[in-house]
Amino acid sequence: MTTINGLSGSTYSTGGASGSGSPGGAILSSAGIGSGLDVNSIVTALVNAKKSGPQAQITNQQTQDSAVLAGLTSLQSGLTSLQASLSKLTYTGTFQSFSATLANSTIGSATTLSNAQPGNYALVVNSLATAQKRASGVYGATTAVGDGTLTLAVGSNSVDVAVSTTDTLSDIAAKINAVSGNPGVQATVVNGASGAQLLLSSTKTGVANGFAVTASATSSGGLANLATQLSTPGSNEAKDASLSLDGIAITSASNSVSGAINGVTINLSAAGSTTLTVSRDNSAATNAVQAFVDAYNSYQKTVGTLASYDPSTKQAGVLLGDATLSSLQRQIASVLSSKVAGNSFGSMAVLGVTRQADGSLALDSSKLTAALNSNPAAVQDLFAGTNGYATRLNSALDGFTTAGGAIPTRQQSLNDALTKLTTQQTQLDQRMSVYQQQLLSQYNALDTLMSQLNNTSSYLTSQLSALEATYTKSGK
Repeated sequence: MTTINGLSGSTYSTGGASGSGSPGGAILSSAGIGSGLDVNSIVTALVNAKKSGPQAQITNQQTQDSAVLAGLTSLQSGLTSLQASLSKLTYTGTFQSFSATLANSTIGSATTLSNAQPGNYALVVNSLATAQKRASGVYGATTAVGDGTLTLAVGSNSVDVAVSTTDTLSDIAAKINAVSGNPGVQATVVNGASGAQLLLSSTKTGVANGFAVTASATSSGGLANLATQLSTPGSNEAKDASLSLDGIAITSASNSVSGAINGVTINLSAAGSTTLTVSRDNSAATNAVQAFVDAYNSYQKTVGTLASYDPSTKQAGVLLGDATLSSLQRQIASVLSSKVAGNSFGSMAVLGVTRQADGSLALDSSKLTAALNSNPAAVQDLFAGTNGYATRLNSALDGFTTAGGAIPTRQQSLNDALTKLTTQQTQLDQRMSVYQQQLLSQYNALDTLMSQLNNTSSYLTSQLSALEATYTKSGK
């Protein structure tokens, strides 16, 4: 007895006949051939019907989670840019920036630090700092100088260089340049018209960086003679830079003169007279405030898209009504709408940063410049102080953007959910594959049974017809 989805039928035999000649003995090789049933279509429809419900749940949840995850990623990106702009507003040097210029740029240039002070100074450069250079006598390119030990000294630092009996000037130069602990002497060989000469140079300018060369007592006469040549002063001796500011004499071992005026470094390139002007530079502060305004407006535009609703299309932004976004908006609004207690300006509006009708910010740079010129310390405190806008806003945003914050935590949760949904999809596909095979087995069995019954019916019909014909003939 064969049972198919609650139906039963008998498998008939025809007097023990078998093989191709047996009416009910044919074995079907393709679903539905024997009975005419479209088994594949029936099975596909049943599988799709059973799978549609769970599949719709998985697909809908994947679409929703992916959309929210994309929205949070977009929001995180906007907040990252906003915090990057805040870092410039909390940097002290942003509001303590100065510029320094020389009226005659051929004499040099100048740079400043945050502790500079505005002023004008008469600068006179008498001479530049120079590095010491000394050359040996003339030698043949392949001539060995002698053996022993050369000692190179710069101030209290010195190093010994071992010279062998076969070393030429080139060999000695290579050893000087390669020796560990070199105090600041560079060697090269100059091949002139008369022959090769060893040229030693201090790596730094100034008298304090001049070098001395001596040969050990056990050195050969040739090496001792080389040391004497290199120890003899010539026309390229070390000198300190000589200059004056408003008549005050200054010397410097380097042509980069720092410390003569607090927060100012003068880089000398030629002798001469000029005026050094140090002035406040508001460009860094103005650019930083403008960058904050731009970053905030970009964030505001992103939020507007994420939390939007179009009544005509009834399409909502992916984060419309989202609790995380609502909390973020409240905290940012709370910081920006408050005042900074104890600050002479009190609010960003006084500096020219105002909110527009559409919620964006705008900067009046002329108001900001006036505030920076009148009280730069107060402007700095308004943004970078303990209760400053940038300080408090950055702290508020950390709760949303840093590891363990609201947004990364939500993102991790959604990624975990999507991973589980992928697993559920795999499991559903596996179950449906098993179900499909079960149905195919059942319906193929039904198809075989129906084919056998059809064959048996045809056989019986033919036998009855033959019997009827026999009786009819006998009756005649």
